[in-house]
Amino acid sequence: MSIIVLTGCVRGPAQLRAPWDPTVSGHRVIQRLLHMEERYMPSVLYITLIQREPERREELAKWAMEVCSECSCDEAVFPLSVSLLDRFLSASLSLPVSPYCLASGCILIASKLTECENVTADTLCAAADYSFQLSNLREMERVILAALRWDTAAVTAQDFLPHLLSSLEEDRLSEEGVRSTLRRHSDTLAALCSCDSRFLGAPPSLVAAASLNCALRGLSGSGPPQRAPTTLKLAELCQTDPAVLQCYSEMIELALRQRLSTGLQQHGSLEKGEEVEGEDERPGTPTDMRDVDF
Repeated sequence: MSIIVLTGCVRGPAQLRAPWDPTVSGHRVIQRLLHMEERYMPSVLYITLIQREPERREELAKWAMEVCSECSCDEAVFPLSVSLLDRFLSASLSLPVSPYCLASGCILIASKLTECENVTADTLCAAADYSFQLSNLREMERVILAALRWDTAAVTAQDFLPHLLSSLEEDRLSEEGVRSTLRRHSDTLAALCSCDSRFLGAPPSLVAAASLNCALRGLSGSGPPQRAPTTLKLAELCQTDPAVLQCYSEMIELALRQRLSTGLQQHGSLEKGEEVEGEDERPGTPTDMRDVDF
């Protein structure tokens, strides 16, 4: 299903945000999030079934990403909506008659939880080419909430990112512009993992740490020897083995290269000479995050 132009997605002025408070960050908050994330993991059976045939789930996740991007949703809406989608399917182990109605219901709930001005039901119906009615979406919203017992404020990788970033003590991260760029690139990589079923069984903390690890390497262009201290620090913060974190970092870089390769194939109108020049300029590993535009 292709997403249409959403004329109803014009949002109001940017909402005021409270400034970052360092007193509500650090190891104590990370420990609390680590304790909570296990509660929102999908079942092993669901993960096994999805990883056998991941195409349909990835199709829904990518559609949800397009809708959230078109509607200029808060960065927390998309990962939370995918988490709700996976948890609902984990409980039912079957797709409803209208999968896009399910995805829309998850976006609607996530938007209500994280935004002051949430995405409207009419907008979501339009995004799905009116393949379901407004009443169907309202009913789906109730079904999702009942299946999850109204426990919808799940922990996602994006919840870990600001706390992991604030815990890194590096001189080059002291500049606000660098931290902002690093956070944005980490968000992009974590969103990529939400669409890729290969990361479905990974804890959000591990996805966040691996995304931040890759973003650091992509911005600096450093290889494994220079990255080792940061990798060790991130592994310590998310309580995982450094080898596991390194493995997932490499998986994210591979997924990113595959995404970029697919994007080049879809834009086949480019001349061959321009494609070769682009490949020469783009580093192989690590991928230069400045060249990525999702």
